[in-house]
Amino acid sequence: MDFQISSLEQLDETARKLLSEFSFKIILFEGELGVGKTTLIKALLAAMGSKDKVSSPTFSIVNEYKIPDGKVYHLDLYRIKSTEEALDFGLEQYLDSGDWCLIEWPDTAMNLLSEDYHTIKIIDEEGRRNIFFD
Repeated sequence: MDFQISSLEQLDETARKLLSEFSFKIILFEGELGVGKTTLIKALLAAMGSKDKVSSPTFSIVNEYKIPDGKVYHLDLYRIKSTEEALDFGLEQYLDSGDWCLIEWPDTAMNLLSEDYHTIKIIDEEGRRNIFFD
């Protein structure tokens, strides 16, 4: 499923549509710096019913948010350079928690994942965001 967003007004509807398509609770977000990964995650959390203030976990690595039926872990692995670093901060505990894990910059953790995840790739083309969902 692919989406094209040319305004922030379309983001909430896109988030609701994506949420209805998820079969797994581990979602990987790919895209260049500044393309809107965290912005889309904010919209997804709102669609999940979170009332929490959402921010990028670039320096904290993990932010935890409440939703009506559990928790969501928002992970940013941009600063994680190896699988060992991912293991050191406890990534496996988050992945095995059964809660939602929304992971930006997942490359260093790919060998820790089962096949039960979705990937969302965001590409900026002339001010429009193309979102590819798998």
